[in-house]
Amino acid sequence: MPRTSRTTRLAGAAALALAAALTLSACGSNGGGDTAAKVVQQKDNTPYQGTKLAKNFEKPDLQLTDTSGQPFDLRRQTNGHTTLLFFGYTSCPDVCPTTMGDIGVAMKSLPEEDRKKVDVVFVSTDPQRDTPKVLRTWLDSMGKDFIGLTGDLAKVKTAAKSLGIMIEDPVVNADGTVTSTHGAQVLAFLPSDDKAHVLYMSGTDVATYTHDLPLLAKGVAA
Repeated sequence: MPRTSRTTRLAGAAALALAAALTLSACGSNGGGDTAAKVVQQKDNTPYQGTKLAKNFEKPDLQLTDTSGQPFDLRRQTNGHTTLLFFGYTSCPDVCPTTMGDIGVAMKSLPEEDRKKVDVVFVSTDPQRDTPKVLRTWLDSMGKDFIGLTGDLAKVKTAAKSLGIMIEDPVVNADGTVTSTHGAQVLAFLPSDDKAHVLYMSGTDVATYTHDLPLLAKGVAA
C-alpha cells in the first residue's frame, strides 16, 4: 500500500533566532489541552552547532522490540552512551530517510572508537507496518549498528510527548495512502547524565552532524 507522510518543522523557524522559547509539535496537531513539553532554546555559548537546550529532558522510560525481535529497554540499554533519538517510519518518503541517512554519513567520519560510544536509535511511529525485519532492512542502508525499535504506539507517543515531540495515529486517506504525522527532531543525550542536551531540527545538514558527533561521542558539555 502506498503511503505519504507529513512531518513537522519547528514552528516559526524564521522567528526562532529572535524568540528563545518554542514548543515542538506534530504537523496537523491542534494541541488542545494535551500539549507537548515546552522546549527552551539556550542562548549561551556552546561548542555545538545544534540547538543547546535549557531544559535537559530525561531519557524516556520506554520498552519496545528491537530488530532482532528481542525486548529492548531504551533507558537501561543505552545507559552511559551518547544517544541520538529520532521518531519516524520506514515508508516516509522525505525527512526520515534524509535525517537517518545524514546521521549515517556523519557517523562514518568518526573513528571506530568514537562510533562505539554513540547509539543511534530510530523509534517507529508506524509499528503495524514497521516489523523488526522491515526496520532492520531499512536501517542497514544507513547504519548497520543503528538501533531500530517498534511496538506499542501508545507507549511511543507517550515517550515522544515527554520530549516535546507529538505523534499522531497513522491515518488511511481516501485514496488508500497512509499518512503518519510525527515530530521530526533529533535529540542528543549525553552520557554524563543520560539527559537530552542538544536538539537538531528537521533539515539539519551532514556538516552539522559531522561537526557535533565527535563532541557528543566524548560527552563534551553543551
